[in-house]
Amino acid sequence: MEKKYTLLIINPGSTSTKISLFENETPRFEKSVFHDAPVLLQYPHVNDQVPFRYGVILDILKEEGVDPAGIDVFVGRGGSACTQPGGVTEIDRKLYDDTEKAVGGSEHPAKLGVMLAWKFARAYGRKAYTLNPTNVDEFCDYARLTGIRGVYRVSHSHVLNQKAVAEFDAEAMGRRYEECRFIVAHIDGGITVSAHDRGRMVDGSMGADGEGPFSPTRIGYVPLPALLDYIEKHSADDVRLLCTRSGGFVSLFGTSNSDTIHALVEAGDRKASLVWNTMIYQICKYIGEMSAVLCGRVDAILLTGGLMRFDDIAAGIRERCGWIAPVRVYPGEMEQEAMALSVLKVLRGRAEALTYTGKPVWQGFEGVTF
Repeated sequence: MEKKYTLLIINPGSTSTKISLFENETPRFEKSVFHDAPVLLQYPHVNDQVPFRYGVILDILKEEGVDPAGIDVFVGRGGSACTQPGGVTEIDRKLYDDTEKAVGGSEHPAKLGVMLAWKFARAYGRKAYTLNPTNVDEFCDYARLTGIRGVYRVSHSHVLNQKAVAEFDAEAMGRRYEECRFIVAHIDGGITVSAHDRGRMVDGSMGADGEGPFSPTRIGYVPLPALLDYIEKHSADDVRLLCTRSGGFVSLFGTSNSDTIHALVEAGDRKASLVWNTMIYQICKYIGEMSAVLCGRVDAILLTGGLMRFDDIAAGIRERCGWIAPVRVYPGEMEQEAMALSVLKVLRGRAEALTYTGKPVWQGFEGVTF
C-alpha cells in the first residue's frame, strides 16, 4: 500500500494566488483568490507581497479546516533565479536567496511560489520543491543571440503549464511529448507563446521582459525608440513595472480584471473591443513566428491559461492561424496536478530531484567568442 503524502501546491500568478491540497494523487480542494492590479501595486516590489500572500494562504487553510503543521510537503511554482534545467528541484537556501534577489533578471510573480513554499517548509520542518519554473532554459542557440554584443535573450516563460499541457495533448494523441512539435500559448494575466520541438522548449516570447503580445498586466513588445522616449519622461523603474505588473489592461483601463474588460467588449464598447482584438491579433503574430521556428512542421497549436474561458480568443486564433495546424484549447492550467504528481514520484523514489547549482544552464556559444 502506498504511503499517504499530503502536499500543498502554491501557485502565485500576476493576478491571483492559487493553492491546492493533494492527498497523494487526489486533490482535496483547490482555491484561487483574485488580486486586482491596484491591490498588488500597493507593494513597491514583488518580494514585498510575500507576507500578504502568506496570509492569504493561511486564511484559505483555516477556512478549509487544514492545519499547516499536518502537511508533509510544500510545492511552489518558481522563477527569477539562475536558469535551470526542466524537472523537479528541491528548494534550498541558495535557491531561495537567488530567487529573492532575482539573479536571473526577471521579476515574475511566480518567484513567490518558491519563496512561500520555503517559508512554510521552514516554519513546519518540512521539505519544499519546485517544478519547471519560469526560468527553465532549453533554448536553441539561434533563440539567444541579439544584435548587441554581450546582450542575450534568456528563457522566461510559463514553462510549467506549457509543458504540462503539451505532455497531456501528446498522450491524448497516443504519442510522447518527446515525439511532437507544438506551439503553446499561455494566455492569462501574462501571455507567452513558445515552440516545443520534441520535448524541448526551443524558443518563446519573454512575456515579463517586454516581449510578445500585451496582456492584462504587461506591455508586450513596444518599439524601442518609443520606449526610450517614454523613459526620458518617466524612469527605467516605471518601465520595469510596466513590463511585469502595470502594463497592458492596467495601463489602458486601470484594471487587470479581464471579466470587466470583456463585459465592455460584449456591450459594444469601441475602446475595449479595439484593445481586446489587438491582443488576439498580437497573439496570432507570435504563433506565426513560432511556426517558422518549427519550419512549419507543427502537430498542434495549444491554447491554455485563464483567459481561454473567453471563446472569442480561440475563434480569433483559429481564423488567423488554423491553417498552420489544428488548434486545441485547454482552459485554465494543469500546473497544480503537474506539480503534485511530479513531486510524488520523487517522494516515492521513482524520480530524482535536481539540486539548484546557482549557475546558468547556458554558459556561452561553443567555440565562439564575442
